[in-house]
Amino acid sequence: MTIDFEQHRSHLRGVAYRMLGSLAEADDAVQEAWLRLDRAEPSDVANPRGWLTTVLSRICLDMLRSRTARREEPLGPRADRPATSDAEQELMLVDSVGLALLVVLDKLEPAERLAFVLHDLFGVPFDEIAAIVSRSPEAARQLASRARRRVQGSRPPDSDLASQRHVVESFIAALRRGDVDGLIAVLDPDVVGRAVDDTGTVREVRGARTWASGAVAFARVASHMAPALIDGSVGLVMAPKGRLARVLRFTYDGGRIARAEVISDRAELAALDIAAIDWPAAADSSASP
Repeated sequence: MTIDFEQHRSHLRGVAYRMLGSLAEADDAVQEAWLRLDRAEPSDVANPRGWLTTVLSRICLDMLRSRTARREEPLGPRADRPATSDAEQELMLVDSVGLALLVVLDKLEPAERLAFVLHDLFGVPFDEIAAIVSRSPEAARQLASRARRRVQGSRPPDSDLASQRHVVESFIAALRRGDVDGLIAVLDPDVVGRAVDDTGTVREVRGARTWASGAVAFARVASHMAPALIDGSVGLVMAPKGRLARVLRFTYDGGRIARAEVISDRAELAALDIAAIDWPAAADSSASP
C-alpha cells in the first residue's frame, strides 16, 4: 500500500490544498488518508487513486465544517508558521492555484467548495461527489453551479475593469519595489486613504505623496496581495497562506485611484462580494503579471 500511496501523494496534496487553502492542514489531511489506507483491507481498495480521493475529500469536508463552526480562527498569519522550505512550497501552491481564487473559495460553504474543487478542478463525476456530501447527483451539480457563479463573479471584465486592472497591477508592482514615485503615478493627487485599526479608530491620510510614503512601509507584505473583484471593481486582497486577512478597496477617478479603503474587520470582510478575475486573452496584456 505504501507504493500505491506515494504514487498518489502529489495529487492528494493538490486536492487537499485547494479544499483547505493551507499547506499544514492539507498535509494533515493527507496523513490521515494514509492512516485510513493502512487500516483498510486490500480487497476494499480496488482503485487506490479514487478510494484515496474520496476518503481525503471526506476528511477535508469535516475539517471545513469544523472550521466554519469555530469561526474564531484568526484570519492573519498563524503562530505556527511553517519552516522556510514549507513556506516556499506553499507559495508555489498559491501561485499554481491563484490567491484570489483561494480567497473566493474560502467564502464558499464547505459542500459548495468540495463540489467545485472536485468537479471543476479535478473532473470528479457528480455521482461520486454526491456520495461524499450525502446528497443526490443533481444536488451536487447545483452545489458546484452556485460555487462556480461565485468564483466567476457577477459580470465579465469590460474595458473599464481592464483599465482598473492596469492601475492596480501598476500599484502592486510599485509597492513591491518600495517605489514611492511609482505609487504616486497611479494615485489621484488628492487621494484619500482610510483605515480602521484594531481598536476601531479611523485613520485618514490625504494626498498622493503622503499616502504613498506611508504605504511603502508595507512592501514586505505585498507578496501576499493579488488583484480581485471587490464589490464589482478591481481591488486587492491580502491573504497570507490563502486566508483572507485584509482588502484594499479602491475608488477610481480619471484613471487613477481617488480613494483607498483598507478593510480588515472580520464582519466587513465577510460582507464583501469578492470574485477571482478570469481575464480574457484580449485584456490589457501590457500590465504586469
